[in-house]
Amino acid sequence: MKVEIKSLTLHTNNIKKMREFYVDTFGFPLLMENENSFRIGIGSSQLEFISENVKDHPYYHFAFNIFANKFIEAKSWVKGRVELNVRDGKDEADFSHLPAHALYFYDPAGNIVEFISRHSISEEGEEPFSIEGVLNISEIGLTVDDAINAGNKLIDIGINERDNQPLSSRYLNFMGEKSKGIFIILNQPEREWIFSDKTSVIYPLEITTSNNSKIVVNSDHILEVYGPKNVL
Repeated sequence: MKVEIKSLTLHTNNIKKMREFYVDTFGFPLLMENENSFRIGIGSSQLEFISENVKDHPYYHFAFNIFANKFIEAKSWVKGRVELNVRDGKDEADFSHLPAHALYFYDPAGNIVEFISRHSISEEGEEPFSIEGVLNISEIGLTVDDAINAGNKLIDIGINERDNQPLSSRYLNFMGEKSKGIFIILNQPEREWIFSDKTSVIYPLEITTSNNSKIVVNSDHILEVYGPKNVL
């Protein structure tokens, strides 16, 4: 099943700075806002941040797909708005096995945000890079206590491991469709997020897929997975 991430809801404890960053600084289209939340368009996907009853200082890793041929332009465009994360003296990652290039930065909440250009998968753009060159939500880190049990629940609703490898409690599990370049990165706590000084932590989130399945981590850190027949 070739499911995509239709919408993603994440928690934040600073809704004002996050809105300014994503809407005013980056120019993502604002779709909805109120005192405790806002929702923006990420190409064909939607990303919502909520602040009501938020505990601790939640942060996540997520990625956006960009045009296959626009990484260099995108990198320059992003650097004009935020400082890029650096690792081993480099401010970009070269995933030659995909092939793809990616850059990383922090937003005001400390989320590890990635722009990734998948050269053999994503469509190409003709115009100079702009916010319209962000195509969709490419990845979201899903951190749970038991990755193998969670992975089996995802498989039950048609979200399989990218390379049909066995599920792992030690390594990252890329759950999704390789030809789409869209993945739920299933992992357990204390996994290092690359190009950051942060490790994975369980925080609440909600993912809605293109076939209307829902994957939820609630405020008690319990994973709930609903297939399309169970979603109202």
